[in-house]
Order: sequence, then structure tokens, then C-alpha cells
Amino acid sequence: MTKVRALVLERQHELALRDIDLPLETGPGQVKIKIHTVGVCGSDVHYYTHGKIGPFIVNEPMVLGHEAAGTVIEVGAGVTHLKVGDRVCMEPGIPDPNSKASRLGMYNVDPAVAFWATPPIHGVLTPEVVHPANYTFKLPDNVSFAEGAMVEPFAVGMQAATKAKIAPGDTAVVLGAGPIGTMVAIAALAGGCARAIVADLAQPKLDIAARYQGVIPVNIREKNLAEEVSRLTDGWGADVVFECSGSSKAWETIMDLPRPGGVIVAVGLPVNPVGFDVSTASTKEIRIETVFRYAHQYERSIALLGSGRVDLKPLISETFTFEDSIKAFDRAVEARPTDVKLQIVM
Repeated sequence: MTKVRALVLERQHELALRDIDLPLETGPGQVKIKIHTVGVCGSDVHYYTHGKIGPFIVNEPMVLGHEAAGTVIEVGAGVTHLKVGDRVCMEPGIPDPNSKASRLGMYNVDPAVAFWATPPIHGVLTPEVVHPANYTFKLPDNVSFAEGAMVEPFAVGMQAATKAKIAPGDTAVVLGAGPIGTMVAIAALAGGCARAIVADLAQPKLDIAARYQGVIPVNIREKNLAEEVSRLTDGWGADVVFECSGSSKAWETIMDLPRPGGVIVAVGLPVNPVGFDVSTASTKEIRIETVFRYAHQYERSIALLGSGRVDLKPLISETFTFEDSIKAFDRAVEARPTDVKLQIVM
């Protein structure tokens, strides 16, 4: 163990920049990474404000942060695809490679997965980390560290678009224009959708989403979403509906949005169980898909960024220094409608 400086969640509502003992020995199959940029994720903020997410409870001090990019500074035995100096981003969830979920290719649902900044696993808001090389991905020269740190949330969008089985020319509806909703819309468009109707209550978030070609913003304070979808699709409905708000209320009328034979992809996580209209889902033969994090999406996400077809830079609202990490989290707690993604540079 090595004593290093980190942003530590001591307990609910209490953050500290202090020294903490972390494992930094580079073993076989691992690399050591000098962290450059870390994104502030909603789950990090939720642990700060609530002290838990479902069964994951902060019972002891935990380093926050899991959306990260940096530079390889040490390579362990057996690692051949990475070298010192490589700019990389890291997939934060490490499964048991021998679990049934992993062997089926669904490693993201492995109950044994160790995920950064999910109790009791420490995160990466600290100058250096050690990580398995197989979950560390080289960044193209034209992709910045800031964009590299955005691959993690974008991978969620990619997982949602993949689960939707988009066909070229599809019309998508995205409920929620937060960071994940906007990235889902971007991924859906990159995956073949001709347009993405993005719905939210906050006009500033819709304005940011509308910067992307193919996005049609709908402020549901001012317009009825089902009527807008019907108007835009000549009464047929959307091919794909992505629920990204996590609002239980969204499920009350969601069956009005997809076309017969369409699909609903549940991305947002409501706090409590929700009911939905099974009868309408059945008569329209709606397919329901779910998303939990992602699997096998990092290389695809990085390829899209490197190609220039996807630009995530407009989603970065403000960047803070490591010494101002607590300010960054307090800013995130404010949930300003003009903020999409806040980042911290080490």
C-alpha cells in the first residue's frame, strides 16, 4: 500500500482531499496510469448526497471517480499491447473472467464485478492508479484526455443503441436530456437513426442536445410529447424509445410513443418499482430491453471518437483542478440546467 492524495468521501455529505493508503504495485497483466482527467458522474454525486445507491452503502471512506483517462507510466509482466507513454482510458468495471456471465459475454451483469467508486472499491480521483491492461484502451492521437474521460458514459449510450437493434433511418425518442440521455441520442444517431426526438423539462439542456444534427428538441413543459411524436411520424410512432430520465412518471404514458413492433430501452433507473401498460405493450407487440452499464463498447466508442463522427466536447460544461475537486462536486449537486458534464484535471 502507498499513501497518496485523493478525493475521499468520508461519509454522506463529507468530502476531503487527503492522503489515503491505496494499492499501487503493478502486477502481471496490469498497467500503472498517471491520471489526467476524471469526469464527475451522477453516481459519484449520489454517493456524496445519499451515502448509498441501492445495496451499495458507503460504510467506510472511499475514493470517488470512475470516468477517467491518463498516460501509462508502468507496464506489468505479460502486457504487450500497451507501452509507457500511451494515452489511454480505462473501463472501470472488472468482472470475474471465469463467471458464467463473463463466459456468456455479459460481463457487465457479473455479480462479482469490481467497479471503481462503488463500495467497497476505491475510485480514481488520485494521481496514479493500477488497472488490468485488458480493460485499458489506447486513445487515438486526435482524441483528447477530456474526450477519453467521456468514453465511459458514452459507452452506456452505445450499449443502449446496440440493445435497440437500430435499423438505418429509424426515428428515436429519448426521454431525458441529461448527460446519459444526450449521449444515448448521439449514439443512436451514429448507429443509424435518422433523427432523435429528445424530450426534457429543462430548455438549456435541450439547447445543448440540439447542437447535434438530427436532434429534435421537445420541451414537455410546452408541448405534448405523444402528440409531437405522432405529428413527426405521421401517426405511426417512433421505432425506438429510450427512457433515460429515471422518472417513474415517464412509464405512465411511455406506451403512447413507440410504433407497433417498436422497442423501448430502459436506461434510467427509477428509485422505486414502476408499473406500465402491459395490455398496450402486448397489442402493439412492443419489445422491452434493459441496460446495465455496458459490455464490449469501449473500442467501438473510441473508434467513433477517433473517426470524427462523434464529438463529445460540446458536452463538457466546466473543468476544475484537482485542488478544487470538492467545489466540482458541490457544483454538481446544484444540478444547474446548463451543466451536462463537469470534469476534474489532475
